[in-house]
Amino acid sequence: MSLDYKKPYGCSVEATLAVIGGRWKPIIIFHLLENEVLRFGELKKSIPGVTQRMLTNQLRELENNGVIHREVYAEVPPRVEYSLTEYGRSLKPIMLSMRDWGAKHMQIKPANNELKILPANKTERHGYHQ
Repeated sequence: MSLDYKKPYGCSVEATLAVIGGRWKPIIIFHLLENEVLRFGELKKSIPGVTQRMLTNQLRELENNGVIHREVYAEVPPRVEYSLTEYGRSLKPIMLSMRDWGAKHMQIKPANNELKILPANKTERHGYHQ
């Protein structure tokens, strides 16, 4: 396959990761799939380890990509709620597949948190071929 540098993405996986890739975006999306509408503080509490700045940036990127909707209410203090758009809800099958894969991975992951990486020529043991 030759690369076409005029296209913004090399493949469809790259296009997907451009929208939902990163440490926090899939977790944000998954929480919004489970809860429909969440306020900023609720999201922050449900995602241990995320900083306020990072959560704000990730939410802004998801909003700019049309994945989430941000609703601001003219109240004191201001109330901001986040929900998935229809486009964002179309990610549900991907997120559920990631959840299921992750659950299986957690069962096989060694207790010392180290995965055994096989040399490149041993990939056939994992059931995939190149």
